[in-house]
Amino acid sequence: MFEWIILAALAAVVLYQLYATLGRRVGRQPEDAPAVVPASAPQRDLKAPEAPPEALSGIAALRARQTDFDVGHFLGGARQAYEMIVKAFAAGDRETLRPLLSPEVMANFETAIAAREAQSRTETAEFLVTPRTDLDSVTVEGDVAKAVVRILAEIRTRSTSAEGDAVDDRRTADLWTFQRDLKSRNPNWTLVRVDVAEA
Repeated sequence: MFEWIILAALAAVVLYQLYATLGRRVGRQPEDAPAVVPASAPQRDLKAPEAPPEALSGIAALRARQTDFDVGHFLGGARQAYEMIVKAFAAGDRETLRPLLSPEVMANFETAIAAREAQSRTETAEFLVTPRTDLDSVTVEGDVAKAVVRILAEIRTRSTSAEGDAVDDRRTADLWTFQRDLKSRNPNWTLVRVDVAEA
């Protein structure tokens, strides 16, 4: 009877060890393998769809039509155009102004120049410091792009008239709107509007 008890105890120990070994996770299990997507299964594209050009706005809309548009380069050109236009207007240089201005702006400049000439008054302009240009806004409507540039400048004008000579130093803050036909091969922008900027 005592031997049967010993054998039963040994059997219980062996069974426990066997259960402990079989019940333990050892190494990689079948469920650990990564899921394999069948070649025939459709793949989900994680890349965001590109927005159509008409859904874009501002600089993004402009770059969608003119991929080489660079803000720094544009503002540098706007500053040069501003200086050229201001000096040409003061000197009454219509030939320089005409290709830089829209017909409407040119007509307004022409009226002011003619009035000055009627008074036998001449004028010159110089910049005391380099004008500052900042891009205020960009819009694209159809094939026409418009860029509004905020310009801060310090200008000295010298005028001569029958009353004598005069010197005027002033600071200006303007919003100049430039426009370009995106279908045109001409890369130049035209001044189409001048507004006084709010302080």
